[in-house]
Amino acid sequence: MINPLIQTRIASHLYTVTMLHEDEALMERCHKMAISLIEAFKNGKKVLFCGNGGSAADAQHLAAEFSGRYYLDRPPLYAEALHVNSSYLTAVANDYGYDEVFARLLTAMGTDGDVLVAMSTSGNSANVLNAIKVAREKNMLVIGMTGMDGGKMATLCDILLNVPSKDTPRIQECHMLLGHIVCEVVENKLFK
Repeated sequence: MINPLIQTRIASHLYTVTMLHEDEALMERCHKMAISLIEAFKNGKKVLFCGNGGSAADAQHLAAEFSGRYYLDRPPLYAEALHVNSSYLTAVANDYGYDEVFARLLTAMGTDGDVLVAMSTSGNSANVLNAIKVAREKNMLVIGMTGMDGGKMATLCDILLNVPSKDTPRIQECHMLLGHIVCEVVENKLFK
């Protein structure tokens, strides 16, 4: 006998992906994200990711797809997740507070023309919002990946991919779907 929870969650996933697929404006913003990353990489700029929890894992995953490879055996692209240095993260969280962990590193690493991909399912994570503020000060492009209404990030991002859901797991699943699609578009344009 199949557990009904399994079928329910798969149905929920399919519904969210269908809503995503039918949102033409969101598809256009996804394409705009890919084009923006292509331009940044062409100009020797960095793409820096940030997020918490599952979004941190997604940020690290997507950064690895760019800096390692996706489908193609090709030169690496400069992409990094801002949380991967645990000594830095714990020291800054201890000394300055967790709300500053991304902003402080972005202050050191970010330059004019770089891209920040800020990931927060609610769009309201204080440390992500602080990173966006620093990115703005450094004239970086800000791409937000959020849920339904985008939260506070909605008005702060140049490009917003707000998945049409309020359910955190479904949002994160769609962030990875969109992120993988963007990786493929970038690779095809730069290296095929």
